[in-house]
Amino acid sequence: QVQLVESGGGLVQAGDSLRLSCAASGLAFSGYAMGWFRQAPGKEREFVATISFNGAITYYTDSVKGRFTISRDNAKSTVYLQMNSLKPEDTAVYYCARGADTAALRSARVNYWGQGTQVTVSS
Repeated sequence: QVQLVESGGGLVQAGDSLRLSCAASGLAFSGYAMGWFRQAPGKEREFVATISFNGAITYYTDSVKGRFTISRDNAKSTVYLQMNSLKPEDTAVYYCARGADTAALRSARVNYWGQGTQVTVSS
């Protein structure tokens, strides 16, 4: 069974940190770019960050640069999103995604999605 399973979401206060994890099973992982997207209530899903197959290249949306860090462990088929200095506007459901490469993910060309994990940041 193909799965991308996110974990690590929760309710935190502004300024706190969270680390999201996404574990892949039943699908190829190490040869693909991985990424994180988010969707806030009433808004469209948006790109957050992506990492190349070998971890050498990363991209972030402007609103999270300097606060979020994406990383991956190919031996564990897991991608992470370290989120620091969280703000109320970061509140959203966060989705893990796999794509052919980082350019594809930045254009939201995703071939697998996770089910999402809720992140809520209170002010």
